[in-house]
Amino acid sequence: MEKYLLGIDDAGRGPVIGPMVIAGILIREENEFLLKKIGAKDSKMLFPEQRKIMFKQILELAEDTHIEKILPQEIDKAVFNKSFNLNTLEAAKIATVINEILGRLPVKEKQKAEIKIIVDCPSPNISKWKETMKSFIEPEVLSNKNLKLNFYVEHKADVNHLACSAASIVAKVTRDDEIEKLKSKTGIDFGSGYPADPITCAALKKHEKELRSAGVLRESWGTLRKSCEKTKGKQKKLGEF
Repeated sequence: MEKYLLGIDDAGRGPVIGPMVIAGILIREENEFLLKKIGAKDSKMLFPEQRKIMFKQILELAEDTHIEKILPQEIDKAVFNKSFNLNTLEAAKIATVINEILGRLPVKEKQKAEIKIIVDCPSPNISKWKETMKSFIEPEVLSNKNLKLNFYVEHKADVNHLACSAASIVAKVTRDDEIEKLKSKTGIDFGSGYPADPITCAALKKHEKELRSAGVLRESWGTLRKSCEKTKGKQKKLGEF
């Protein structure tokens, strides 16, 4: 039986500017040690230069990858919707990652594959969120007799599981690339897009109108300037932005 690990994590859940990115990384379980060998860990524990190097190494090691980019407008729509919130949106997008990767997985006839699906859970209610996520997975994926699916939905999965750590790195590097594209598009250096970033706060105060018209702001994040004020003076963590 072929054995695989499918790690899934997000980057950019909390910023006021730019997209959220969800990445899924499929590797053979026997190759998990190679992730440890290259130094893979939660992306927040790595410097940007380290993440960029590992990003390429992870893609070389992976059997398959899938990335979902969630634009501010889609995030706003979910947050403003009383019956479909951000946690539900993320559950749906993670299910899309699972559908895409497992839908492409070549499984020989009469040969089964065991997949450990490891997800970093964004909700405090793990069991309820897990069921919500599974409700968005295609029935043909869940009912595929050639696939033995085991779900590991946990808090801090990106710290405790290397496959999930790898996904966090891919998601973070992808979001960073998207942020650089938006800076070029708008002609504004707005930093990381996080409210704890003083460059972001300064850009919001000076260029909020231009950033809003460019469609890069998350309108649902409340009063943007207040977000900056609440985080003023807080220490940055390694790789936080």
